[in-house]
Amino acid sequence: MATLKLTIFKAKVLKDGKHKIRVAVCHKRETSYIVTNVIIDSESQFKNGQIVKRPDASILNMKLRKLLNDYQERLDSIKNQSIYTSSQLKNIILRESEQKEGNTFQAVCSSYEEELRENGSYRYAEMLERNKRYFTEFAKGDFLLEDITPEVINGYSKFLKTRKKVGETTNGIMMRNTKTIINRGIKKRLVRYDVHPFIDFQISSAPVRELDIPVESFNKIRLSEPKEKRLRIARDLFCLSFYLGGINLIDLLQVDFRKSELEYIRTKVKNTTNGTMVTRLTIPHSAQEIAERWMNRNTGRLDFGYKFSYDNLIRYITRLLKSLAKNLRITEKVVFYSARKSFAQYASEIGIPDGIIDYCLGHSDKSKGVIRYYTKVRQKQADMAIARVIDYVNNPEKYKEYIELRSDIMLMRG
Repeated sequence: MATLKLTIFKAKVLKDGKHKIRVAVCHKRETSYIVTNVIIDSESQFKNGQIVKRPDASILNMKLRKLLNDYQERLDSIKNQSIYTSSQLKNIILRESEQKEGNTFQAVCSSYEEELRENGSYRYAEMLERNKRYFTEFAKGDFLLEDITPEVINGYSKFLKTRKKVGETTNGIMMRNTKTIINRGIKKRLVRYDVHPFIDFQISSAPVRELDIPVESFNKIRLSEPKEKRLRIARDLFCLSFYLGGINLIDLLQVDFRKSELEYIRTKVKNTTNGTMVTRLTIPHSAQEIAERWMNRNTGRLDFGYKFSYDNLIRYITRLLKSLAKNLRITEKVVFYSARKSFAQYASEIGIPDGIIDYCLGHSDKSKGVIRYYTKVRQKQADMAIARVIDYVNNPEKYKEYIELRSDIMLMRG
């Protein structure tokens, strides 16, 4: 049987005369060594497998004893030890140690953050990173997924509210992100729970953001003629998002306007949902007209001559839209997302079916009901829907009677 013990390797003394404590794996008259990060000043500080003559000796011995116990557990779990050499046993112990380290909340979260950034989901990655920092502060260090219990989850939610002073909405977002990491660990078979940590925790639903604006306000923005270039950019980006079915800014900036059609998967949900929706649209003439003003002829993408990061750009555009709305005496709150919300609202008002609106918005097919598995929204339907919404904002009076009649019918049904 293989044995483990703490030792120093006199032949491997460091240049300054110090020694690293090692774990010796003794098997079949061979010895392999696992190096630890514990260093002593001289040989005299190590005696009979213990660190001595140091003020921090008890702390270091406790750390080494825990490490040795962990390695012993991994060694004991290896069946048929006799078929391995000492070096092979050492490698198996280290490999299992590395796998264990990858099973922490922080490791799984960091891995997912990296994947998101590679796919352009920077803002979601930042949200996960912030939650990871808070969870690490709550847990006072790295935390194994297998050690997360319902009590830990409830404790973390309380920590966010009492120590971090977050509101109910932010708490819901943080806890939802925590659950995402736990479920990711389960999906990747890094952990298995008899009782899911969120079994008795109810995540608050995010409130619906009332950011759509009346057609009259939208038309004030659409028909405005600001003198400043920066305000014209804000106006045009806002209108482009609307004309392209409420496309998000991060996806809009990737559109090649040299083509007559666009095809994309929303960056926001590319790595977070099942049944991800691919949206294909014909670029309407009104959008192409705007794009011609700002398009880089070599890439086909929008180019305003700015070198902002995406996060700085979205904040910049939001400030400009606020300024533009104020200049136009628009009383409603206007942010870039208002273009998306307004498109969806107008489409619903003029009777566009929900499934087609979902397609234009790039929503996932997940949880849309059984009928969606037997029917498919086509690009032609989406193109017609966008054309009708654009016609509605251009000629709102033409739809007034229809909208009023439709509202009355829905009221009677209710």
